[in-house]
Amino acid sequence: MAELAVSDADDRRVLALSGRLDAGTIRDLWQRATHAVREAAAKRIVVDARAVDYCDGAGIALLVDLLRQRPRGEVAIENLQPRFDALLRQFDPERLAQDLDPEPRRRSSIEEIGAIAAGIARDSREQIAFVGEATLALAQVVRHPSSVRWKDVWRICERVGADAVPIVALISFLVGVILAFQSAIPMKRFGAEIFVADLIGLAMLRELAPLMTAILLAGRSGAAFAAEIGTMKVNEEVNALTTMGLDPVRFLVTTRILAALLMTPLLTLLADLVSLLGGALTMQSFSIPFVTFRHEVESIVDFSDFMAGFVKSFVFAVVIAGVGCLRGLQTAAGASAVGDSATRAVVSGIILLVVVDGIFAVVYFFLDI
Repeated sequence: MAELAVSDADDRRVLALSGRLDAGTIRDLWQRATHAVREAAAKRIVVDARAVDYCDGAGIALLVDLLRQRPRGEVAIENLQPRFDALLRQFDPERLAQDLDPEPRRRSSIEEIGAIAAGIARDSREQIAFVGEATLALAQVVRHPSSVRWKDVWRICERVGADAVPIVALISFLVGVILAFQSAIPMKRFGAEIFVADLIGLAMLRELAPLMTAILLAGRSGAAFAAEIGTMKVNEEVNALTTMGLDPVRFLVTTRILAALLMTPLLTLLADLVSLLGGALTMQSFSIPFVTFRHEVESIVDFSDFMAGFVKSFVFAVVIAGVGCLRGLQTAAGASAVGDSATRAVVSGIILLVVVDGIFAVVYFFLDI
């Protein structure tokens, strides 16, 4: 049990504590002691702990709270046993009275805009430096192919290409089916179902197949690249490569860019074929035979249309692998850093893919392709 006796003498109030000060005994005692301190506003407070025979962390918290009630010197703890006094001295009541974890100052709109602009400028500078380093590394690969770790390239090709075949084929097939079905319904009113083949052939080969494949790879492989290199960065493995005299860009980035350059065009070809197959199967339900669908596609789609989409896939591959590796190398410390890098790789990769596709559209327009 813990007891509290309050007495007044001249210009001071004495709070005599006795018994055990632990979590089970101080609840009511704490309220009474605090109330007694606040009542004696004009008197000095003396806490007499002579009769305290046990005091744990809860009891020390009570004493610290009593010290915090008044400015330094107006509350004194006397006659506390040395072993308990050593615990009490570990705490500074004045420091505990302050907010030890204050909320950061809210910045003004001008400061926020400046911070965002500075972040964009810093990120742009890092991207330009990375593009230069990656270009030099790829030039070194062209001059000395034997310097490439081809086993790593084939392993990454399997993950980027072969493992992505099911999802690319499924999405391409469904897009072909949906595009054909949604186009054929309004065209059927005019008896123009056959022109659905023209729409699917041009749309898929020139635009949708390469862009859709690239977006799938950005969400799948780009995030994987960022997570892998980000984990290596957090575990100090990238710094270890630098310490051993190995360039992380040549060692980690070039293999992934090469794998993406090899696999993305092949997956684009697969998306072209599977999407046309989905459109052809859908048109069977509108009494358009497969042979008729094929002849119509051949009559409207020429080699330039095919190459217009196929060339994009190489550029898309560099964007996907480059952005994923860059975000991985930019990974900061912390538990959530790798996840943040993967998220940034996917978001920035998709944005850049759309921007690059728009640039291709403008270039093809002026070149009349």
